Amino acid sequence: MEFANPYMLWLFLIYIPLIVWYVYKLRRMDPAIEISNLESVKSLPTSYRVWLKHALFGVRLLAVGCLIVILSRPQVQDKWTSSSVAGTDIVIALDMSTSMMAQDFTPDRFQAAKEVASNFVAGRESDNIGLVVFAGECFTQTPMTTDKAILLNSIKSLEMGFLEDGTAIGDGLATAINRIVEGKAKSKSIILLTDGSNNTGLVTPETAAAIAREKGIKVYTIGVGTKGSALSPVGINYYGKVEYDYVKVTIDENTLQSIAQQTGGRYYRAVDKQALKEIFQEIDALEKTEFDVQNYRNVEDNYMPWAMLLLALVCLDIVLRHTLLRNIP
Repeated sequence: MEFANPYMLWLFLIYIPLIVWYVYKLRRMDPAIEISNLESVKSLPTSYRVWLKHALFGVRLLAVGCLIVILSRPQVQDKWTSSSVAGTDIVIALDMSTSMMAQDFTPDRFQAAKEVASNFVAGRESDNIGLVVFAGECFTQTPMTTDKAILLNSIKSLEMGFLEDGTAIGDGLATAINRIVEGKAKSKSIILLTDGSNNTGLVTPETAAAIAREKGIKVYTIGVGTKGSALSPVGINYYGKVEYDYVKVTIDENTLQSIAQQTGGRYYRAVDKQALKEIFQEIDALEKTEFDVQNYRNVEDNYMPWAMLLLALVCLDIVLRHTLLRNIP
């Protein structure tokens, strides 16, 4: 047991003046009579009430001790616990290029992808999930974790513009592979979501797909964008606001299909937000496996047993003072 306020334990020093005061008071208040001979009273037994009166003082000391312990805030210790759960390793690789601000989805592709991904994460109870974002460069937003709160906050905090613009699909996939190989589950899957074609980066999509196949990682690719043209960002105006115009939607479906086929995954085309939801629902049926996870237990106050003991001691003091140890005026 640990204490949040251990300095409060110094209050136990109050026992010293309390005991001194009690002994002094006892000697001053005990009635006495003078007699010439003690022979007549030596054989008389000592009443149990005499000892019980001292026990009442002990009860009060214990009550004070319980109060001091409560003020010191006793706490249960932190600890790690291991458990075996059913789940799979998943990394979501999300495209954050400027074109993801196109408004053929409500309110746009990026916000729709964030919402659907959040719902997907919230529904995966025991999975080990990570988040990778990419544009002209890539970044691990959240390493593999089973803590859904961290993942959901991480997705919510994503904002466009902090990555160099472009679409490095190969680099994004390679980064996702590096993250997911750390997982312990037998089933490993990457969900790669993009609205364009690879136009930058150090690793080609074909090379990344070959690595994923070699390591037994399934890649589910999703092409995001309506068919035809979409209202897309084309520049920044004089006032610093994004200007939009209709631009032809160009998705390298052949490359995305090839990646999925090589790795044993599937390719999907999401033409609107509802289609994107249905795709994630289908991917939600991924196989599961057993793996061990470690859970961290936070510190919790544990004062209730002491509070119950304090209440019991106070009640015992009241009962004794009004029954066996009642004073008669």
